[in-house]
This record gives sequence, structure tokens and C-alpha cells, in this order.
Amino acid sequence: MKDSYTSNKVVSAIVPAVKTAAGDGNAIDLSGFGSALFAINTGAVAGAGDFGVVMQESDESGSGFANVAAGDQRGTVPATLAASSAYRIGYTGRKRYVRLNVTTAGGTSIALGAVAVLGHPAKAPV
Repeated sequence: MKDSYTSNKVVSAIVPAVKTAAGDGNAIDLSGFGSALFAINTGAVAGAGDFGVVMQESDESGSGFANVAAGDQRGTVPATLAASSAYRIGYTGRKRYVRLNVTTAGGTSIALGAVAVLGHPAKAPV
């Protein structure tokens, strides 16, 4: 039986918290999966917060991360995330690791969290 539950794996990409500075999310290992979808959820924004996220990729889990090329990314996220919103952005590249990087151009804070939904498994059910 193929359905979303048995065909996908969900892992924490950014632990939900109030973010006050730029920083890296968790490195997501794509070994055994052909795609990733990040689901990003925001809460309150304080002090005219100007926070965003970019998707990055690498062949190693701890170093070498660079922004994902446009051809390997599905969808876009605005440069400034809005309060109480949900966004999605997909990855179809060939690197083993992906992550989200929180960016800031000013403001006090944003409540933010994200999960990665890994799809197209080499072996199912997941």
C-alpha cells in the first residue's frame, strides 16, 4: 500500500523556538530518499523582525553547505517571513545533506519551526 504515511519520513529541521539571530537548522541526511520537502511554520514576530530562511546543501553533514541552486529547489519562500504563516520549499538535488539556514536583516525575534518530509524512498514502507 502506497500512501503518505508509509512513503514519507518526517524529521525535525528547526526545533520550534523564538529565534533572535541567524543560524543553521539541523543537517538532514537524504540517504535512501530522493526528495525533501521543508514545512516551515511561524508564530509571532517582534520588533519589526526581518527573518527569512534559505535552503542549503552539502556532501558532508558538518561542513561545506552552500545555498541550493534554483534548478534543485521547488517553490520559494519570501525574503521576510510573515507572522503566523506556513510555507513549503522542496529539494530535488543530488547532495546527501540539506538544511535550512535562518537569516536576519533586523528586528527582535520570530517564533519559528520546521520539519523535513523525506520522500521517494529507495525502500518502502518507511
